[in-house]
Amino acid sequence: MPTHSVPRPEYPRPQFVRRDWLNLNGAWQFETDRGDSGLERGLLGRELRDEILVPFPPESELSGIGDTDFLEAVWYRRAVTLPAEWAGRRVLLHFGAVDYDTTVWADGKEVARHRGGFTPFTADLGDIAGSGEDVVITVRARDPKSGPHARGKQAIQYANHAANYTRVTGIWQTVWLEPVPETHLRRPRITPDLAGSAFHLELPLSGNRPGHRVRAVLSDAGGEVSRAEARADLDLAPRLHLPVAHDRRREWSPQDPHLYDLRVELLDASGEVVDSADSYAGLRAVGLRGKAVLLNGRPVFQRLVLDQGWYPDGLMTAPTDEALVGDIELGMAAGFNGARLHQKVFEERFLYHADRLGYLVWGEFGDWGCEVGGSSGDNQQPDASYVAQWLEAVERDYSHPSIIGWCPLNETYQKLHDRITQLDAVTRAMFLATKAMDTSRPVIDASGYAHRVDETDIYDSHHYEQDPETFRELMSGLAKDVPFANTHESGAAYSVPYRGQPYFVSEFGGIWWDPEAAAADSGEDRKESWGYGERIRTEEEFHARFAGLTGVLLDDRNMFGYCYTQLTDVFQERNGIYRFDRSTKLDVDRVRTAQLRPAAIEETD
Repeated sequence: MPTHSVPRPEYPRPQFVRRDWLNLNGAWQFETDRGDSGLERGLLGRELRDEILVPFPPESELSGIGDTDFLEAVWYRRAVTLPAEWAGRRVLLHFGAVDYDTTVWADGKEVARHRGGFTPFTADLGDIAGSGEDVVITVRARDPKSGPHARGKQAIQYANHAANYTRVTGIWQTVWLEPVPETHLRRPRITPDLAGSAFHLELPLSGNRPGHRVRAVLSDAGGEVSRAEARADLDLAPRLHLPVAHDRRREWSPQDPHLYDLRVELLDASGEVVDSADSYAGLRAVGLRGKAVLLNGRPVFQRLVLDQGWYPDGLMTAPTDEALVGDIELGMAAGFNGARLHQKVFEERFLYHADRLGYLVWGEFGDWGCEVGGSSGDNQQPDASYVAQWLEAVERDYSHPSIIGWCPLNETYQKLHDRITQLDAVTRAMFLATKAMDTSRPVIDASGYAHRVDETDIYDSHHYEQDPETFRELMSGLAKDVPFANTHESGAAYSVPYRGQPYFVSEFGGIWWDPEAAAADSGEDRKESWGYGERIRTEEEFHARFAGLTGVLLDDRNMFGYCYTQLTDVFQERNGIYRFDRSTKLDVDRVRTAQLRPAAIEETD
């Protein structure tokens, strides 16, 4: 049985922190509903037969369930007593992420429904229960096997296979309550303005009240830097300007990840604070110049690592907050200055730690499997819900300075031809929607294969060639504006032509190194593990190949970065710098040394 202590007790939304809140992680009633007939069978109105430890998904060991079969639907139930000191305020019920289609009831009354397994949503408990009273929360999560379904790397067959891993169903991030006044602050949008030495702040409100005002105070270790105030009875999102004087200006960067403290307040007509929250901000700019991506006006070669964010015991849920910090520290120890957060919208506390540690990241959506006639057998077409889910992710993460680019789609397999398909339409919709929501960061329309938007900010490719000299030849065309582009096995193009954008190889390497298999040399290695290319036999061979492959890209003055596959082994994939349990697998100092010489694009600035 699971322990009854509260796992993952830390505040889950570090860029919008209220003082009063109640963590609902811990033991919940639970029941599997394999036929998705639970509503008809009365599961909404009765006790559930099992117990689960939230926020760990039922497929995981840490949940206490460990059921890795297909779970068409699952149910959760918990009675909660609302704190007496919350009297006079509305109570919001927050879910960090629930996979995939979710319905929430409070005392049998539906209060929320949401589609998507990666993004947060909120239920307003309204007048269902007051302070000091009990309320029964019931959650049904449906996780269908087929149809358009943004699942990332979750396996569509029964068992793990290839680059697909154990599925995740239901609640997998923190569940929590917080009280708010009737008119209250919503999550702010913080835009750094490095050229103007200021922050622009939008403060969405739940509504307007006569005489209400908003106030923001920016501070650092030396005290108040600036403050601003505006009427809150006119606009749904009042805007404030917070200047930073020259003597208080510190640019956020990997070398100095300085964060300013930010306090936001809602005041009533008498000047009393009726709602408030704490946040933070980093003053930095991302720009493009020729083939370079700039950070604060200077090329910074992006030595990225592919991070899939899976754990042996928690699957997509980190067992502890310290595990999130640990993954960033592992990447930095190996010489990487950032990560491509691959096929998963990472929980927000990871981004908080990236912000404070100076770790560059690309935000990505878990769309893998969107294709037409591809090899996975899924052949699903993305639909409008992908756009909605992705915009929820961008809205959640907009204000994090560590995010330096957006990647809505990955490896969308579709040959280029003269018909506009649904995949074309959704790709363009996700690109344009991202650009409309965020004008401060570059957007790549689809990483790897099917670039279908002519004006994509970034162009890239994926290639797992293992011989450094052959890899160099493959990448040599960038100097003549004819870079390597992924093509169909028939030779047909996936992508629109390259138009001189900044270019990088966003997946390469994946060197297959499994010391145990190499020692056994059983000839059955691929049944137990895999990586790209022929498995190497010694660690020395790994270091030679790693230095050779990374050196090709570091030496290319037209390349703005790379992303090496990958940070850790993941289940059957044994191509990580570290093992799946995060233990040491290689001489990390040698991996770091191979990367830390200056890149050509930095030397030519």
